[in-house]
Amino acid sequence: MQQALQGEQFDLPAMVADLNNLLRLKTTVTGMKLFASAEEMAAIPKIRRPTAIHTTDQIVSMASRLGWTVGITAADLVGAQCRAVIGLAPQDEKWLAGENYVGVWHGTAEDAAKRQQALDVVPHGRYEALVVSPLASGRLDPPDICLVYATPGQMIILINGLQYTGYKKFEWGVVGETACADSWGRALKTGEPSLSLPCYAERRYGGVPDEEMLMALKPAHLAKAITGMKALAKNGLRYPIAPYGIQSDVRAGMGVSYAKK
Repeated sequence: MQQALQGEQFDLPAMVADLNNLLRLKTTVTGMKLFASAEEMAAIPKIRRPTAIHTTDQIVSMASRLGWTVGITAADLVGAQCRAVIGLAPQDEKWLAGENYVGVWHGTAEDAAKRQQALDVVPHGRYEALVVSPLASGRLDPPDICLVYATPGQMIILINGLQYTGYKKFEWGVVGETACADSWGRALKTGEPSLSLPCYAERRYGGVPDEEMLMALKPAHLAKAITGMKALAKNGLRYPIAPYGIQSDVRAGMGVSYAKK
């Protein structure tokens, strides 16, 4: 059992098994955790340290695609953009101006600055290191957030699970490039479930397939989603979603789904 914040405990391997059973995921569910010092990060069992310079997207994919436990500091990342999203570099005036993106991702300096200012990021100065690891390994005790890569069909069932009890409308944004700010940046900053459309860099450097989206959420939220998905499955609302037929009389199918239980 993994000790979580506020006295909560989670059986992380069992959660991953449930999640894979419910959604048939093809990508490893991972955890992400920030550390106040590099020494704390280095103490994680079986940790790997990069020998080259990477994007954060690559580091995350070493866990989600290869099953590695990887720890980084600011020196391991390619530039200020990756570092600043996870709080390992300052979000200063130069960073907020986004000059490197003018004529690349944006047509004007004003547009580049607006995009930078729209990013959800971890405040600078609190942390020196970050670790990603397969969630089922239990090496992060517990992770700050969990990362779930899934297709749109899988993702809507996960969201339905989150909304089964304690309903709330989720409202997410799309910053465009640097979409990691929509997922792990926002989840680390706010503690709220955060959905993203992985951006060009995540797909080019992190190897995220065309069909996958990313949800970043706290272990407690993931446990809530699993409980909700199990309840939905008992109601016949489960993944994969079987096509009913676009020309079929819908009343029979609706009658099953909405019949009194």
